[in-house]
Amino acid sequence: MSLFIGIQLFMVLLFLFFGWAIVKKECYWLISNFNGKPKDEQQQLINNGYPQGIGKLMLVTAAGMVILLPLSFTSFPYSLEVQFGFMMLFLLGGLVYLSKYEVREKRKRSYLFSSLLAIGTIGFVVGLYFLGYQDFELKDYDNSFEITGMYGEEWDYAEIRHVELLEEMPEVTWKENGFGLATLAKGYFKIVDYGSSLLFIHKDSQPYLFIETDHDKIFINSKSSSETIEWYELLSEKTK
Repeated sequence: MSLFIGIQLFMVLLFLFFGWAIVKKECYWLISNFNGKPKDEQQQLINNGYPQGIGKLMLVTAAGMVILLPLSFTSFPYSLEVQFGFMMLFLLGGLVYLSKYEVREKRKRSYLFSSLLAIGTIGFVVGLYFLGYQDFELKDYDNSFEITGMYGEEWDYAEIRHVELLEEMPEVTWKENGFGLATLAKGYFKIVDYGSSLLFIHKDSQPYLFIETDHDKIFINSKSSSETIEWYELLSEKTK
């Protein structure tokens, strides 16, 4: 959690710095492709208030992130998603709005480009979160078991070296490739004393099933503790 808060504070400071530099110091070169435009076009944009609008957008985004930051210290499980969602929607929506300050002959193209960028980015992120929040299950076959969903695979029972039921989840130190969501962790993470591991975890849903195979270390549980215990008993029986 402290890492996420640190990242958020860094982004707030970054937005504040860029916003202040653009609005107060007129460092318009900080705006993407501004210096690459012809001088007369740059002046038109300044007269229209476009660079000042970009700077103010960054300052207001930073202020909004600061207002939402206390959510990280509450029990609200989706604080990170809310803060990230606000930042993304506000910035992308702001860029669409600021298209009206473009030079007249490029205004329509700017609206189209910024709108498509906003729709594409939001659609991609929503799709990614939808896939990330999809539940998983452990399926039993004659000689193998499968964990369904994203990052899921099929393993032969002959590959299993060790199966254990844990009351507490070991400390997760780093995400390598996966989803670290509010109520779910799925993918590859670094775990204290276990190293790189594959997680399919519903947070705060004890117990946790640890499976070590020839090539993987897997942590998995169900929202239902009884189902997790059933998975443990199944794998224990299959590996006798």
